[in-house]
Amino acid sequence: MKAFTKTKYGGPEVLQLEEVAKPALKEGHVLVKVAANSANPADWHIMRGEPVLARFAFGLFKPKSKYKIPGADFAGVIEEVGSHVAHFKKGDRVFGETLQGGAFAEYLCVAANVCGIMPAGTGFAQMASVPIAGLTALQALITHGKLKAGESVLVNGASGGVGHFAVQIAKAYGATVTGVCSGKNADFVKTLGADQVIAYDQENIHQHQGKYNLILDTHGNLSHDDYTRMGERGVGVGFTTMGHMIAQTLKGAIGKFPLTQFTAQANTKDLETLALLIQNGAITVHIEKTYSYKEIPEAIRYIEAMRTRGKVAMVWE
Repeated sequence: MKAFTKTKYGGPEVLQLEEVAKPALKEGHVLVKVAANSANPADWHIMRGEPVLARFAFGLFKPKSKYKIPGADFAGVIEEVGSHVAHFKKGDRVFGETLQGGAFAEYLCVAANVCGIMPAGTGFAQMASVPIAGLTALQALITHGKLKAGESVLVNGASGGVGHFAVQIAKAYGATVTGVCSGKNADFVKTLGADQVIAYDQENIHQHQGKYNLILDTHGNLSHDDYTRMGERGVGVGFTTMGHMIAQTLKGAIGKFPLTQFTAQANTKDLETLALLIQNGAITVHIEKTYSYKEIPEAIRYIEAMRTRGKVAMVWE
């Protein structure tokens, strides 16, 4: 089968399209013929081995062989079902994600419990764009943020992959939403349902005096002081620099402000929640650009600029 592989850390140039062995089916897993992927910041962080602490998991000096094939988000059709898998059958159209990699390939052997059934009428590129970003938004708001109907939420980075899902999910759960984005993306964020929009190139968010029940930072550039000034509680996704991560962690450890930093965990239940929201029209997946699978390195390079509106998808044809 065709797959993109990497044998060293670096930028998109380290990815090589080659023929590799088709993965063997394992217990509790399904074999998926991949139809589409999407690109995420996690892909280029893992590809570059950044932050350096992550190399203790993925390989200190070079990627471990089991992480040779990168890629997390996928959508496709189940070709085989392993033993002890009851929820899926051959021919099911599924979507999901695995931070263990392997998705940038024609076939993927993946744990069944990180897959969900695609809603009727949805496309592969559409649903491949959901898992990491959608799960992060859902779990940030509901699992960790404990968002309730009638509450107010500030979404920093509202036009990006996670942010554009977060605005829509928060509205679906009955919240009042203020989105933070660039002025050029303000109209886009309003179309997602945001009640108010703050353009960070027109107003300094680090001096904003608004008050919110929940602060969700999908961009990773808010300080601990920003959270405590504006919110009752906060959830952060990622960091802009190592220094920012250290400062945030230290202040969080000694302070009393309820601030959660987390990495989304894929599970069928949450994927099915996202699927239902999409089926009901509460979530619209915005795909800014679609690439061929042969252009996966270019897709990764595009999202590294951190200016993507919504998502970037890659299709296998």
